[in-house]
Amino acid sequence: MALAAGFHEVPPGMLTTVVTHLEMRAPAAERPVPLPEGLILRRIEIPGVDWYRDLYTRVGADWLWFSRLRMETAELVAILTDPDVEIWALEKDGRAEGLLELDFRHEGECELAFFGLTDALIGSGAGRLLMNQAIARAWARPIARFHVHTCTLDSPAALSFYLRSGFTPTRQQIEITPDPRLTGELPRDAAPRIPIFEG
Repeated sequence: MALAAGFHEVPPGMLTTVVTHLEMRAPAAERPVPLPEGLILRRIEIPGVDWYRDLYTRVGADWLWFSRLRMETAELVAILTDPDVEIWALEKDGRAEGLLELDFRHEGECELAFFGLTDALIGSGAGRLLMNQAIARAWARPIARFHVHTCTLDSPAALSFYLRSGFTPTRQQIEITPDPRLTGELPRDAAPRIPIFEG
């Protein structure tokens, strides 16, 4: 359903965000960056649920990532163990601090499902390194489309980073969802820049 122009009331307890969908129809030129000292990029063949949720939360809590926290454990396990899903971690001092998740479950395409760094790596050049890996791994398979979406809850730098990486915007949507700080999926003090509307 298309929204009419103008303002629309959002129910109490809900979050609203503008989602931008982007895609790449051919491999973008690599923008080389050296591996920052002390980092290891490693594929996690069978990630444990606790390990995954910990990294997902440390990367995404400030941006109110919630979808994988809302998911039933069996559903998440099915994704994490699917041979058409690749999970990569950037590790610093033996601890995962960056997450790359590539989803090839739809024939002929790859979704950059999750991509991000903890505060320990932001600003180090690790994001460019991780994106180079994402592009190389995605196009190593026979795909015609590599796609991602970001939203206005994400880092303000995310959209411009995807554009610089070779993605092209294709459409926008508005998402309204229960605030994960009110459902208990994230702590109340997560993302303090985003107000909580309880009604």
